[in-house]
Amino acid sequence: MPSPKKPFRFNVGFIIHEEIGYNHDFPFVFENLALGDDLELRNFEGIVNVGKTPQGLIVQADFSAETTLNCVRCLTDFEHELDWTFIELYAFDKRSVTESGLIIPDDAHLDLAALLREYALLEIPISPLCKPNCKGLCSECGENLNERDCGHRPAASDSPFAKLKDLLG
Repeated sequence: MPSPKKPFRFNVGFIIHEEIGYNHDFPFVFENLALGDDLELRNFEGIVNVGKTPQGLIVQADFSAETTLNCVRCLTDFEHELDWTFIELYAFDKRSVTESGLIIPDDAHLDLAALLREYALLEIPISPLCKPNCKGLCSECGENLNERDCGHRPAASDSPFAKLKDLLG
């Protein structure tokens, strides 16, 4: 049973002593979960499969959760679903270490919290949008154009290429 303070730390010692090819599933379900100070997740579900190979333990993980993001156009908060997977090898010794540098600890307890956070952050868009056709904020008055049209129109461009836009229409 995982500790409430370290929910992604679990014992894999029994797998180390099994035959090559043996694997075991570790399910995770949390209603609310914080991965660090800046990543709050809800409806977190996942499964981690740990299997024994000649080089070490292969960890295959599949997770999903929801988080709140801020739209870069209209600055409103919205719910965003995250789905991510990863595969990492925890080596038995330094001869089998991959570029990730993971080695099975002496106490045979893996803590996936740091890996989980890194992979979850990679799933968050760089410029999150509440919806693909978000209209953003009015540059004149700051009104959210998704909620109400304030009547302001963008000024005509003084670019020499502005006339080319007419050809598209």
